[in-house]
Amino acid sequence: MANEKNLKPFTKENAAEMGRRGGPIAAKAKHRNKNLRETAAMIASLPLNNVGQRKISRMLCDVDPDDRDMMTALVAGQFQAAINGDSKAARFVQELCDAAGKSDSKKYELPARVIGKAFVDINRHIEPNISYVFEGGRGGLKSSYIGFKIIELLKNHPLIHACVTRQVAGTLKDSVYAQLKWCINQLGLMDEFECKVSPLEIIYTKTKQTIYFRGLDDETKLKSIKPEFGYIGILWKEEKDQMKGAAQERSVNQSVLRGGNEAYDFSSYNPPKSKSNWVNRAKLEPDDKRVIHTSCYLDAPAEWLGQKFISDAEHLKEINPEAYEHEYLGIPNGDGGNVFEYVEVREIPDDELATFDRIYQGVDWGWYPDPFAFIRSYYNHNTETIYLIDEYGANKEKNAQTGQWILNRGYDDYKIICDSAEKKSVNDYIDLGLPAQGAIKGPGSVEYGMKWLQGKHIVIDPARTPKAYKEITEYEYERDKDGNVISGYPDENNHFIDALRYSYEPLWSRRGSSA
Repeated sequence: MANEKNLKPFTKENAAEMGRRGGPIAAKAKHRNKNLRETAAMIASLPLNNVGQRKISRMLCDVDPDDRDMMTALVAGQFQAAINGDSKAARFVQELCDAAGKSDSKKYELPARVIGKAFVDINRHIEPNISYVFEGGRGGLKSSYIGFKIIELLKNHPLIHACVTRQVAGTLKDSVYAQLKWCINQLGLMDEFECKVSPLEIIYTKTKQTIYFRGLDDETKLKSIKPEFGYIGILWKEEKDQMKGAAQERSVNQSVLRGGNEAYDFSSYNPPKSKSNWVNRAKLEPDDKRVIHTSCYLDAPAEWLGQKFISDAEHLKEINPEAYEHEYLGIPNGDGGNVFEYVEVREIPDDELATFDRIYQGVDWGWYPDPFAFIRSYYNHNTETIYLIDEYGANKEKNAQTGQWILNRGYDDYKIICDSAEKKSVNDYIDLGLPAQGAIKGPGSVEYGMKWLQGKHIVIDPARTPKAYKEITEYEYERDKDGNVISGYPDENNHFIDALRYSYEPLWSRRGSSA
């Protein structure tokens, strides 16, 4: 029976006091349940090994002490029981994870005010496991949009992290890192994120999701990224045109986007002037898992860019329309800069290769940093077409090693014309039993040989001769400070080109020959 002395009349003041006391208690209970569900979801993403169990322990230590009660410990226990085959524990875990997925069903959406008109449509259709390429001229808001989208994706996917790259690590802090901070500030979310400089990271404090920043000048650092939970599911490659090529991009994707079923792949760049640049060529290749989006400053609100930006663009349009077209509209309009204009990039199948019967081979000696370069090709006199068949490049390999590679491939069947600057190396090949001879060279031989090659149609299969493909398609005339082409052939990154030139010396050295 209640003690009447302890009874108090129920007044409005009593009700208010009970509400004040009950509100925090209810909120705290709600927070604890939410924390429990999130902990369950995070634990579910960990590997079933000792490493995963250690991470569970660390995760529980990071939980608010007020929430680290028997219920939280129960989650880890039920997971372990489920792993050991307990069907009841497995059902408990499944229900808890399902609750975690439903608890935050209300998605965060970017406010319309931060989305430029050029991105309204594509923003509605961003989906995982598609490569999104954002290109265009200056002021096209590419980087701004991607930055905003990364924040939105992090808030809606509590188990994924992000990685942002540029070719040179030293450029990260003042570019993409600053861009992400700006985006967070524009969204009014600065109190939800912790921006660290050492190491360079941005952390979503609610879930501990992290945005990592890495330079590609040391790609090995990409593989060292190990999130405490979940996986890296967002990759942004800024200034993609500065990467070394498609092979490096594939390597970056494979190193970063691992461990999850859903991945968001973004890249951005201003198209290089030369149409032969690898990113300009890559977008011409069909890919049903890629979306290319183009924007320029004309798609952005004038007040976002400022009057000076617009005035500078219009001034350049008047005095140099070609430069304006490239820099502000993002059109790769380079002409006259490619040394080799008649290049066809395609597969050369084995059955076609079997018909080749006039083979030419050449060698350009190298050690380090210049590589040794060997090239094997076929020439069709009727169509004046050169087909690249095979290649070999190496650093710091002795003549015996490179010569043995040629012998192992059975390429001692045709003459090999080598750079005669190293007579001893030519003799080493002859001693190995290779049909080698030094190039004759002579005054004007470089110019004449190059012009002969330039007049031929060159078919390249990147799978067979990737190094020669890179050299030939990227080989351009040098330009002066005003962008004018300088006559002469650049003497760099042309080792396989030189080997190819030597191989056809018997043809082009016939002065006046139409061969």
